[in-house]
Amino acid sequence: MAKRVDELTISYSEDGTEFVRELDKVILSRGAWATILFRYQDWDRTKETYGPEKYSIRRYQKRSGEFRQQSKFNISSKAQAQALIDALRKWLDEA
Repeated sequence: MAKRVDELTISYSEDGTEFVRELDKVILSRGAWATILFRYQDWDRTKETYGPEKYSIRRYQKRSGEFRQQSKFNISSKAQAQALIDALRKWLDEA
């Protein structure tokens, strides 16, 4: 597990194959509770290529000097991401 928030990643490899490829990340909050937005792709075994971009918001809590994932929300498509952006933009404009 990661000891620093900068070390946290969504990447996952097994037997030399990277099944989850992290493309980017934005640390939204730091501290004992960290929130990170990841941009990533999953490996498609049947097509032997990476699928479309996906996004995930993950919360981590630091316990005993290490960050552990506590929750996650996966945004599975660009359309869903755009709907989220549109809703937030509307609410922020109203505030």
